[in-house]
Amino acid sequence: MQDRRVGFRIPFEVMFTSYVRDRPVRALSADLSDTGIGLATVAGRAPEPGGVVGVELELPGAGDSIWARGEVCHARPGDLASGLGVRFVAMARAHARLLRDYVIESRRSHLGGLLARIRA
Repeated sequence: MQDRRVGFRIPFEVMFTSYVRDRPVRALSADLSDTGIGLATVAGRAPEPGGVVGVELELPGAGDSIWARGEVCHARPGDLASGLGVRFVAMARAHARLLRDYVIESRRSHLGGLLARIRA
């Protein structure tokens, strides 16, 4: 299977609120990029691929929540939780910039740690 992601994902595990059909649904993120998010949510409350989901995220160190609208690209149903891949399709410019900067800095920090361990 070909990976069609545009951005590189970073590990990002945090509880956040998603909105499905204008109803709040708690979700757990798995990874994050400036173009999308992987998440798990309660089975039966997740939209189908092609469905629209709202996302409200708090990034560590950021003062405001990031709001985005996303499209479900793939869904992996389960008994208790459904895994979703969501591509962001709409977001305020300031939030997109904040998200991009966070992802870049997290990748840079992670790679710096790996290089330090390799050198040691």
